Amino acid sequence: MPSEAEQPLPVGSFTALARPERGALLERGPELAAAFHAVDALVAAAAAGGPARGGVLVLRGEPGVGKTALLAEIHRMARDRCTVLTARGGEILTSVPFHVTRQLLQPALDGYGPEDVHRLFGDHFALVAPALGLAPPPSPSAAPADPQGVRDGLVRLLDRLADGLRDRPPVLLVDDAHWVDAETLTWLDAFTRTRGDGRLPVLVVLAHRPLPTEAGDGQADGAEGDGRAGGAEGDGTTLLTGLADRALLTLGLHALTSEATAELAREALGAHADEPFCRELWTVTAGNPYETVELLAKVRDRTLEPVEGTADLRSLAAGARGGGLVARLEELGSGPTRLAWAVAVLGADSTPDLLPKLTGMSGPELADHTERLRRARIITPPPRNGAATPHLEFAHPLIATAVYGSVPSAVRTALHGRAAWALAEAGRGPAAASRHLLEVHPDDDEDVVRRLRAAAVEHLAVGAPDAARRCLERALAEPPGPDTYARVLYELGCASLLTAPASTVLHLRSALALPGLDDALRTDATYRLAQALAHNNQLPEAARAVAVESARTPPGTGRRRLQAAHFMYEGFQATEEDGPGRSGRLADLTAAFTGADNSERALLTVRGFDAMLRGEPADEVVRLCDSALVDGRPARGLGWTDPTWGFEIPALTGIAYVFADRPDRAEALFTEAVRAFEISGWSGAHLAFAHTLLGLVHRRRGDLPRAQHHLEEGLRLADRVGDGLPVHWDTACLLVDTLIARGRTAEARSVADRYAFGPPWPGAIVLPDGPSVLGRLLLAEGRTEEAVHTLEEAAEALTTRARHHVVWAPWPFDLARALAPVDPDRAAGIAAEATAHAERLGTPTALGEALRCAALFAPPSEKASLLTRAVTHLAASPSRYEEARARVDLAHATGSPAALARAATLAATCGADALAAAAVTARASAHPRE
Repeated sequence: MPSEAEQPLPVGSFTALARPERGALLERGPELAAAFHAVDALVAAAAAGGPARGGVLVLRGEPGVGKTALLAEIHRMARDRCTVLTARGGEILTSVPFHVTRQLLQPALDGYGPEDVHRLFGDHFALVAPALGLAPPPSPSAAPADPQGVRDGLVRLLDRLADGLRDRPPVLLVDDAHWVDAETLTWLDAFTRTRGDGRLPVLVVLAHRPLPTEAGDGQADGAEGDGRAGGAEGDGTTLLTGLADRALLTLGLHALTSEATAELAREALGAHADEPFCRELWTVTAGNPYETVELLAKVRDRTLEPVEGTADLRSLAAGARGGGLVARLEELGSGPTRLAWAVAVLGADSTPDLLPKLTGMSGPELADHTERLRRARIITPPPRNGAATPHLEFAHPLIATAVYGSVPSAVRTALHGRAAWALAEAGRGPAAASRHLLEVHPDDDEDVVRRLRAAAVEHLAVGAPDAARRCLERALAEPPGPDTYARVLYELGCASLLTAPASTVLHLRSALALPGLDDALRTDATYRLAQALAHNNQLPEAARAVAVESARTPPGTGRRRLQAAHFMYEGFQATEEDGPGRSGRLADLTAAFTGADNSERALLTVRGFDAMLRGEPADEVVRLCDSALVDGRPARGLGWTDPTWGFEIPALTGIAYVFADRPDRAEALFTEAVRAFEISGWSGAHLAFAHTLLGLVHRRRGDLPRAQHHLEEGLRLADRVGDGLPVHWDTACLLVDTLIARGRTAEARSVADRYAFGPPWPGAIVLPDGPSVLGRLLLAEGRTEEAVHTLEEAAEALTTRARHHVVWAPWPFDLARALAPVDPDRAAGIAAEATAHAERLGTPTALGEALRCAALFAPPSEKASLLTRAVTHLAASPSRYEEARARVDLAHATGSPAALARAATLAATCGADALAAAAVTARASAHPRE
């Protein structure tokens, strides 16, 4: 890779400044020392091959206080030893996703060949490269990129870059971070949180103005114009605050003292600058370095004597900012003014090929007006560093803000419209033009609607749903024509499907209430509406929505798709008025199905899952699941990442296999889920659920440590997405059950408390039955009375719905054991009924567990026989932990030390530490029976 000095500098970065203003570095010794120390620590750790010593350094200060110059000095200090990557946020660019990410990473990747670039991206080039502008977005028909997957891919990319640059560790310098796009801030936030010890392989230096919560009035001084200084509000403010909380050091830059101001004045104007002049200079500028330097330049340009009374410094200072600066611009004439307006609108696109299209100027005119603006210290010249597309840039963000705000509203709107057209003509794509279209006044222009819809597709393809929503919301304001309006609402609902379910519901319901959707789109809109309602914990509403639409949908695959969703969301509900009736209707509907197409396969899957919950014969459940697959795998179009059906269909198939004692088939499906989600970049709740499902497989097999590993990983991934998600309930439930099996009751309680596992229960069923597992936890804690109450409630809820799977919901076995000492007759009746359900189910696990429970109530002469049969069934099952428990019981019943030894070995193999320890202790004190 070429050295950093040989690489082109990022276009538009603060490094275009040849030298920092002297005033900006006065009285900055502590800040420079801190930055030098941070760079030294980073380089020393990299050279020694030890732990990384990077981190985050924050420079905070009012506009003009010298943040940019300080960053430039850090750049000069670090560039000989580090790979310095620079970027700057832009006031009018906060809506452009990954704008600053591209500034930072594109130059670093320019030094690599195509093969090395693909190696850096790993398996995620197709997912992440479009966000960096290194590859075109996927086709419109492709599924939208998962935002968290893109973010995680960028985190891995920076990690790999840092790993390949150990001899020149990366330093990321980001100026005007208060105007950085939300996608970049989220990526930087995620990257700095990837290591619990805070040791990063890079140094990130952020410079930003005081945030609204810090400035007190919600807007930093000097943020004039149209109020766009709020670019860091909302999530941006939260993210910057979080970055500062993790910073090695946050340095607040303060104004210059009167002594420093005097020193600066005498350096600029001569030693004869008298004390009254210097004192007035400090009073007028309040010690702001930028304003001080600008005012001194005016005094020098006008050859004024720096002595008391020779100049009205206040009047001169007014021309450095706000209205005074605008007046100074207008004095230069209409040509320079129009050019400055165009630069303010185009921002980083103020290039020689685009400026003429906005200004109508010829090349010589542009050169002349540029030079006049440069002499007036309004524009800096393009950097002469070999950049492919040099562009004009304002000398300071304060100037950019003032100029943009001075453009008459009608002119500004027109300029944005022309900029959008120019970018489209230049082949930049709909997304590049969309930030300008957002600023154009609505005017019933169907072409604007079309281009905004196309931009939304591109934004979704690179993992920027917020940007897509902004485009579609603006398209609605145009507004679209009657034939298009419902489609735009549908697209808006899809753009916010699982990230903002309440908004999705509103948009999709509105789309369905209007004409304009054909039958296929109506079906899809209704299906997605049900998904959003379910995600928002509104399962009854989800079921009703698809039921109503399916009734008016003609027979065929569309109707069957809605019927599958209807039965699925009704079955997912924790309570139901007529569960047996619904199950009967589902069985009748699917009786003749053979799995001829995906709609039949989906309904067979839902039927197989429902049959499993009801405790129907496992052979029938397996037959149904087999019919829903093609050669043992989900059919094309029914896969884990397929947007038409969703991940629920293959998940239900695998879950039904698990509880039919076929965990091998389930493991193949769930392993494929992890792979599919990782390749597609679905690293949020989907990947969390895939790990939960693998945890379920290993729990049922009795590999408790592996189950715990996957479940803890599932919770870690889910925690990154949010709180109180459905996956949290399922994973916490399984982890509690697994920890109880390992004998770690205190840890199980900690998990239950952390995730509020217990009543009030969610509106959806929990995997496995939540109240049954909670009752088991209460029994393990010795809280028998509470456990009995919880298990009795579980029994009532499940029996009413005719759900009798005694492994999914093991309440009968635990309730019988809890009642045995106080009400043995009732306990024996519960055990006998559970045995009948186990015999109907027919799995070795269910039969073995039922016989083990029945042995509690058998005469001593029959106990060993029942336990022997239980061990036989469980030995033929995949359930090693349950087998270990039965072997321990049988060893106690027979008094065999050898049997206890075998049981202890099996329990230890399962990771059931407490059970193994108890068996070892019992063996030590056992005496063989004659």
